[in-house]
Amino acid sequence: MKSSPARPLWQGRTLALVGIVLFAFSLRSAVASLSPLFDHIAADFELPAAVIGLIGTAPPVCFAVFGLLTPALERRFGLERLAVAAMTVVAIGLVARSLAPNSALLLAGTALVFAAVGTGNILLPPLVKRYFPDRIGLMTTVFSTTMAVSTFLPPLIAVPVADAADWHFSLGLWAVFALVATIPWVGLAMRRRAAEAANGDGDDIEEANPRVFGRMWRIPLAWALLVAFAVSSTIAYTSFAWLPKILVDIAGVTPATAGALLSLFGFMGLPASLVVPLLVTRWNATRLLFGVSVVTGLAGIAGLLFAPEAAPWLWVVLIGLAPLLFPMILVLLGLRTRTHEGTVALSGFAQSGGYAIAALFPVGIGLLHDATDSWTGPLIVLACVVAAAIPAGVVAARPHTVEDDWERRHGAW
Repeated sequence: MKSSPARPLWQGRTLALVGIVLFAFSLRSAVASLSPLFDHIAADFELPAAVIGLIGTAPPVCFAVFGLLTPALERRFGLERLAVAAMTVVAIGLVARSLAPNSALLLAGTALVFAAVGTGNILLPPLVKRYFPDRIGLMTTVFSTTMAVSTFLPPLIAVPVADAADWHFSLGLWAVFALVATIPWVGLAMRRRAAEAANGDGDDIEEANPRVFGRMWRIPLAWALLVAFAVSSTIAYTSFAWLPKILVDIAGVTPATAGALLSLFGFMGLPASLVVPLLVTRWNATRLLFGVSVVTGLAGIAGLLFAPEAAPWLWVVLIGLAPLLFPMILVLLGLRTRTHEGTVALSGFAQSGGYAIAALFPVGIGLLHDATDSWTGPLIVLACVVAAAIPAGVVAARPHTVEDDWERRHGAW
């Protein structure tokens, strides 16, 4: 493989750099901007717990489904044009959601947003590969850090903006960033179209080899990574859907404070995204990080169960550390494979399966709360989810690969 010599980051690709940062920001700003406003929205129309649960379920469902569909869409339309389409649909969905007159249309707008976000999640790595082949590590850090910032910023300002204006404006303002994010990609799409005939297009998003993908169902290590990914996603998306309401109901905080605490939860992903990959690759700290995730997650949930008003910020920080499994699993997808086709198949298996499992919990938590009129049962369920990372960690922490697992059980890879 021919390596790309490093060149100045801005040289000839300023538009791509700005486009990737704006694109990454818009992929996450919609995730956490809604749940802090549920009390404001409920003053205008009924917002049943089942609908709130479905809103929390929308991200992992859309990420799983559109993560599988995106490679075919990319081959049909190209990376840049699909990026323009994704950001346009995000903007339309955000505006539609902000104008929703009832819970059904609020849910429909949310689903539209996350269908496009699911596509965008898959587009970012190949966009980085195309425009920054010499700076893949740096640009991956840039866009993952941007995503972390755009996860904790919206809930921090959602309620203050809604109080100053109204909830419609607070939800809709994020559409501005999505619209602005389309501008660089329109220019790059036009430039790419002119260059395609001469240079070809060799950066398609890869789909997993069906034969190799099918083997993942029979490999314990693949299932361990899927379960760990599911645990991280479940804690994250259930928290984005329900944590503000849980804090208002049992910790006695105001909606504005609950939004700030949700922002704190999101902020915990920022240091994790910076530190965890280094700890895994340089010091093989996988077992330790699994332990930290489980212990902090269970401690935070226990705090909400037994002393919710004592230190809600501490419980939120502890629960916010549990999803550090997410950046760790992304690193392990490469470290726990020997072959390129194994990496692609393992990534598709763990992420699509993990998101599919996580999609069950936001709506299930809402239904359980409605049935029991208490948050005790839902919190116990979440504790059981966190505990599922223990056996997954035992398997995933051993330094072996999916190819090793297959060969030990079934012969040659």
